[in-house]
Amino acid sequence: MLQSGSFLADRYEIIEKIGTGGMSDVYRAVDQVLSREVAVKVLKEEFAEDETFVSKFRSEAQNAARLEHPNIVNIYDVGSEDGLYYIIMEYVEGITLKTYVEKKGHLNYKEVVSIAIQVGRGIEAAHKNKIIHRDIKPQNIIISKEGKVKVTDFGIARAASGKTVSAEAMGSVHYISPEQARNGYVTEKSDIYSLGIVMYEMATGTVPFDGDTAVAVALKHLQGEMTPPSKLVEDVPVALERIIMKATMKSPERRYQDVDELLIDLKKALVTPDEDFVVIPDPNDTDKTKVITREDLDKIREQSEPDMSDFDDDDEDDDKLNPKMEKAVTIMGIAAAVIIALVVIYLIGSIFGWFKFSSKPSEDTKIEESEGNIKVPDLLGKTKEEVKAALEAKGLKFKNAGTRASEKYKKGLACHQNIKGGSKVKEGTVIRVSFSSGNSDEEVTIPSVVGMTERSAIAALDDAGFEASVQYEESDSVEQGNVISQSPNAKAKAKEGSTVKIVVSRGKKQVSVPHVVGVTEAEARNTISAAGLNISVAYETDDNYVGKVKSQSPSGGNVNAGDTITIVVGKASEKKEEPKKDNNSNNTNPGSNNSGSGNSGNNDSGNSGNDSGNSGNGGSTTDPTNP
Repeated sequence: MLQSGSFLADRYEIIEKIGTGGMSDVYRAVDQVLSREVAVKVLKEEFAEDETFVSKFRSEAQNAARLEHPNIVNIYDVGSEDGLYYIIMEYVEGITLKTYVEKKGHLNYKEVVSIAIQVGRGIEAAHKNKIIHRDIKPQNIIISKEGKVKVTDFGIARAASGKTVSAEAMGSVHYISPEQARNGYVTEKSDIYSLGIVMYEMATGTVPFDGDTAVAVALKHLQGEMTPPSKLVEDVPVALERIIMKATMKSPERRYQDVDELLIDLKKALVTPDEDFVVIPDPNDTDKTKVITREDLDKIREQSEPDMSDFDDDDEDDDKLNPKMEKAVTIMGIAAAVIIALVVIYLIGSIFGWFKFSSKPSEDTKIEESEGNIKVPDLLGKTKEEVKAALEAKGLKFKNAGTRASEKYKKGLACHQNIKGGSKVKEGTVIRVSFSSGNSDEEVTIPSVVGMTERSAIAALDDAGFEASVQYEESDSVEQGNVISQSPNAKAKAKEGSTVKIVVSRGKKQVSVPHVVGVTEAEARNTISAAGLNISVAYETDDNYVGKVKSQSPSGGNVNAGDTITIVVGKASEKKEEPKKDNNSNNTNPGSNNSGSGNSGNNDSGNSGNDSGNSGNGGSTTDPTNP
């Protein structure tokens, strides 16, 4: 263990220990060459003589050093000295997401989405470098005092090779993907699953799966049904809930295909949180019920046991299966096998007409109703009467969206529906259906949608027979969620079915508030001006901060470009001189008594300190409300 005041490489002065993990300790230090604070991760002594651990530790540095991104903690240096192996990292003054959520209980949807976007950008940068994090969890996400979100601890990230990895890389069990829990195999989609669990915890204040042992939690990731976030917190909007549910599908094929696809939906959720636009692919029969074999169970147990040192804080203390638990798991596996056998028999019987249940809802309908979602039928190619009947049978509403030209469908048949078949929506949702007017080269006038809300604009274009392509931009003049521009412009003519691009406002540009406490007034003015913000200066007497900024408001987070930052600059106290005594003057009047008086000046002084935190240590709780 390093002591305060000691040096590494005659350069890094150790200040204090700020965190510890399964295989390393983390210290705050000062780089004497560059005069900046850094974080030093040092491999624990018990692992320093193990070549495997040393190799893994160096691999961490080599992989992470390739990553340069605003949402990733940077790696500056790596080395060894007197048997100590260390990594020099960017020191982020702030608070872990885990602590932030614990303090607030749960976050509002804007915070959840904006934090998820910033984390997603960091993960996306890693994936582009063929690096999978493998251990995404709130403890490895830091919110800086400036409101920036950064992903840290690529301690078990390795270059993606498609090979099976050992349980040493499983990460914390509350956030591992089903494929990690089953056999340690990971892909980029495993990070997406873990981020989905993190979003769930941010939105609800709790993890979706918990248990007394690591194995119990792992089994729930494999078999357990997740309670929808809106069942726990009423104000979780539908877009966020659907994003979380898609990101945490047990089958990787049903999740987002990459982080970029996830980011697109997250950005849209900021603008239209109450719109059900997330499309989750239809499940395969094998996805509905997973049978855990004895071999799988043994793998989980064997992989979990050596990895307990990597679990942080409130993760499991013991993952060994007791006899009762093992018996229960065996019974669960047998019961699941029996259920699958019955389902297979039923499906085969249905094909050969063994069962006649025409008056009862299908099994798929029962499942959808129990989940509270209804699958939209594919209506294309159907007549108006068939469309109405199909929607009524599902408890959905029909609206005739008029006609549009179509080369594919004959006149009078459905050629377009605003919500695609296979999507899941709430009961009573209105499905807008257009019917073919036949093949036509006739051009129609494009309506004006500038100034409309995104939803109204899409509906207006849909009614006119056009497809809408949506992009988002920041705007100082157009309200968030409204259309800034369209292309082609209004009143232009185009063929029915062609695409009209609309640009929707994200609202005013957001900028991070720079931290200027402790710097000179001139430096503060330059820094705040460079950030695109205005400045207001007040002065207070403070001999400890003469000419320097003693406080600022706001102190961090994100604000609109052009907003005003108020700083308070210290000035020297005014000291009064005592009057000089005149020793040569005497007053002979016995009725009078003159005495000299002096004034002593009081100097008020204050110290402005910054709380700092890393790996769960206290710090700023600035809300990051914009990615």
